[in-house]
Amino acid sequence: MLADPAAVEAALDPIRAAILDALTEPGSAATVAAAIGSTRQKVNYHLKTLEVHGLVELAEERAWGGITERVVRRSARNLVVAPDVLQGAGLDPNEIADRLSAAYLIAVNARTVSEVGAIAGVSPAGTRLPTLTVDTVIGFSSPEDRAAFAADLQSAVAALVARYHHDDGRPHRLTVSSYPRPEEPS
Repeated sequence: MLADPAAVEAALDPIRAAILDALTEPGSAATVAAAIGSTRQKVNYHLKTLEVHGLVELAEERAWGGITERVVRRSARNLVVAPDVLQGAGLDPNEIADRLSAAYLIAVNARTVSEVGAIAGVSPAGTRLPTLTVDTVIGFSSPEDRAAFAADLQSAVAALVARYHHDDGRPHRLTVSSYPRPEEPS
């Protein structure tokens, strides 16, 4: 999770983004330079900036021929920008009265990205988070069908929550979202 605007700026630089893309496996400035068609010196300069911002980390140092070659790896497989970086201040779903608005949907999903990113950021590498994602597309023939589906879904979720919720259990956040899918280019 990128929560520092300077780290976001470093990651979005086109040359640094190419370097991060080239680091599917740990590499040195020389191997990355060959992969992206640049010079070792230029790549080394950008690797130092990426390392300062925590985007790459030292994997090993290899000494040979009187020089030490630094081999680095990406700090994370995927980078996600924290919504707070782009919004300036976090969107709080509790401050949005209209629960059927796009603003509320965005605030809830921004909170999800922030919370899951924060949890994943402090979890040991290789640890799986207990998450569940349901992603599907449904076509409604009318606004009445959409409203009936929403009511049935709310009822089903309420029944499941009542059945499985325990006050002394580990809390999990459940969000369900629906929005018109954008048209795909033809």
